[in-house]
This record gives sequence, structure tokens and C-alpha cells, in this order.
Amino acid sequence: MSRVYTLLFVGIVNSLQAVSGQVLEKPPNFVLIVCDDLGYGDLGCFGSTKNRTPEIDSLAKNGIRFTNFYSSSPVCTPSRASLLTGCYPRRVGMHEDATGHWVLIPRSRRGMHPDELTVAEALKGKGYATACIGKWHLGDQPEHLPTRHGFDYYFGIPYSNDMQHAGRGDPPLPLVEQLTVVEAPVDQSTLTQRYTKQAIQFIEKHHSEPFFVYLPHTFPHLPLFASKDFQGASRNGRYGDCVEEIDWSTGQLRACLERLEIVDNTLIIFTSDNGSNGRHGGSNRPLAGAKGGTLEGGMRVPMIAHWPGKIPAAAECDALTTTMDILPTFCSFAGANGPQRPIDGFDIQSLLLAEDQAKSPYQAFFYYRRRQLQAVRMGYWKYHLPLHRTSPNWASTDPTGPGRKAKLVNLQQDLQETVDVAAEYPEIVRKMQSLAKDAMRRLGNESRQGTDQRWAKTLKSSRPLGKVQ
Repeated sequence: MSRVYTLLFVGIVNSLQAVSGQVLEKPPNFVLIVCDDLGYGDLGCFGSTKNRTPEIDSLAKNGIRFTNFYSSSPVCTPSRASLLTGCYPRRVGMHEDATGHWVLIPRSRRGMHPDELTVAEALKGKGYATACIGKWHLGDQPEHLPTRHGFDYYFGIPYSNDMQHAGRGDPPLPLVEQLTVVEAPVDQSTLTQRYTKQAIQFIEKHHSEPFFVYLPHTFPHLPLFASKDFQGASRNGRYGDCVEEIDWSTGQLRACLERLEIVDNTLIIFTSDNGSNGRHGGSNRPLAGAKGGTLEGGMRVPMIAHWPGKIPAAAECDALTTTMDILPTFCSFAGANGPQRPIDGFDIQSLLLAEDQAKSPYQAFFYYRRRQLQAVRMGYWKYHLPLHRTSPNWASTDPTGPGRKAKLVNLQQDLQETVDVAAEYPEIVRKMQSLAKDAMRRLGNESRQGTDQRWAKTLKSSRPLGKVQ
């Protein structure tokens, strides 16, 4: 299949500021748009017939579409930690809350470790202006917020928009600017519009210097909200309203880049943090499963990259790639120094630029669900590990039940993951078992610490966010 790299022990080795062998005259800008719970089948360019997404479809028409692109986790906090650090969540201690929650909840006493190098911190080292505008979900206390992880500017909500349970003691959902709560509860119907405005203002302010805008949208995570301009406008209920407003937002950002005449020096990436939960109009078609599970629909997500003059139009890539590749790839394009510690992602610029003979750098990809390794992918083979119990059986749309038998499927022929071909390919099963064993040793499994996990105990704090000012 693809080139074999040393499993789970990869540093960034290419910091040359080059594209197709050509040294760039100036470092590129980066706009990274990440939706919350957007499904594989929710965009027109990925097969949706319900949601109208002409602006995003135009990015794909004039760029490249990745069809085997993965989040490292089927839920929010761990997937976002991976995206920013280039690591599996277990490596950086962000795979579950200390109290057993899958994701961080309001007033959690932990967050992403300050010693982890984020993509924002790496780019700041090369003089980039950096902004995080949207949902963070990597710690809601001051020392865990984006401004402590390499972002010059932060505007958004610190965790998911459904986390305001009075019975649990949650505060009203806050809108935060830098370290200050500026509105609580935030009017969620205005969020996409306000994020877009703030992102455009940041780009306008910093367009004469290299910049990195990370725009993690709040939607279409439940509950669903859209502005008055989009309420009831779609053919797919409130879910479609949210998706189509995100499409509008994407068009506004691209128009800003064109107006400032910097679109040709800006790499735009559009993706999602994990799959859709499959409710209220969300779709992972043609994949099986949903958010929270390790079937394809939980972790394979749409990805589009756009960079006029660098990425050829209407290109498509089916190579296995992941959100963990964003940090090393951005560092490579920018000529920035990456983490000194091992990471799990790869520089995929050759794939982004659709170069001939470019291949996936992954020997294997590991599907972790909370603390538990549940599946391994190698090429088009996917091996579901035998499990006495799942950890836990959270997603009702993931039919793993309280336990399951081992199964080998061929994703090229069986996207529903129903046909077990293990008996026909025992050598593949043995290889998968060996890969899984090595991953468990290095990254851990269940309550067992892995040899490559950096933080056995995660950083804790007790200072809450302030009140609205």
C-alpha cells in the first residue's frame, strides 16, 4: 500500500518552505474551518441532495476533495486536541475527562497541557498573527484558553453549545473574548454571523502579514440555531439552515480574501471535528455509523483544500489522511519548526498539491473510542477488534452492543462494514493484530498507560472564568 513509516514515532523532518520544489516568495496564510458534528454526507460536493452548499462546493470545484480523511476521535475534545497538536488524544492525555466524561464539561479542572506545541504556537514562531474564532473545548479556565496556546486573539464559546445544565451547576453558556465573558447566555442564533464578522476583521487587520485563522464553528452540533436570514430557508429543517449559513460564512471569507487580493497566497481547509450524530437531518452517507462510534461514519469526515495556483482544480485524493496532519503540513509550508517530541501526523503537502505518485504516509490508523482501541485500518482493510464490552455503548447508532466478535472488512467494497472476510485473509488479520498490540503498548488501552503517553496525570486548575463585563 503506502510507504511504511516508523509506527507512532514521527517528528517533523521537513521544514523547507517549498511547494512542488519551488521556494515560496512569502509564507502562505492559513484559514482552517472546522464544523462541529458535520457529517460525511452533509455537503453537496460529498453527495448531499438536501443541503445547498454552493460556496463550499466551489472550493472543491477549484481545489481538492479528500475522501478518506479522518478525525482521531468520534467526539469533540479529543478530536480538537489532535488537530492542534498532531497527536492521538491518548498521547497528549486528552482522551477523556478525569471524572469519566468523554469530553470536557464546564468548570473542568483540566485542559490541554501547556507543554504541547500547537499549530498556532509553531506558526507564531515564524511571525504569524493567529486567531481562534469559535468553539474551543480544550479547557474553559483562563490558563487553558486559546490565548495560552498560541492564539493572539480569541472570540467564541469555550465548550459545546448544549453544556448549560442547571442541575449540574453549569453557568449560562458564555461568549468569551480573550479572557473575558462578554455575554451570557450567548444568543446562539447570532454565533455564525458574529464568528464570520470577527474572522473577516482579523484578516483585514493582518492581511499584510502572514496569518492563521482557526474557525471552529459551533454548528451543526445540537441544539441547532440559525440567524433570521437562514431560519426556515433550507429544505432540511433547522439542520440544513445551520449548514447553509456555514456555507454563506465560507463564501464571505473567500470573498474577503479575493477583495484583499490574497486568495492566491491562502490555503483554505474545510473539514469537521467528527461525524454527524445522524439526527435532525444530519447524514454520514454512504458510511455506516455515527458520532460517538468507530464505524466509518463516526470518524471519517469531509475535507476540502483550496489554494489557487498551487492546488489543481477539481482534484480528488483517496489516500488515508487525518486531522493530525494539519500541524506538520502547515509547518512545512510555512518553514516553521514543529514539535521536538514525537507526533503521529505527517506532512501531506504532496497529497494536497496532487503531486504524481504521492501516497498516504500511514502504515495504520487507529480508531479509539474514549479510552478503548476498537479498530485498526491498513490500506482499505479495517479490523474490528474483539471486545468483551464497549467503552461505553454510548451511540445507539453504533451497533456494537455490550460486546462483539472480531471482524475484518474491506472498505473499498463494503462501506457498511457488514461482510466479515477474516476467514479468507488470515494473514491480514495477523498483521492487524500485531499493529493493534503495538498501538496498545505505545498509546495504551482502557486504563493501561502507554509507553509513549506524555501525561499520565493532566494539568489541573481551579480558577473559573469571570462574570460578564
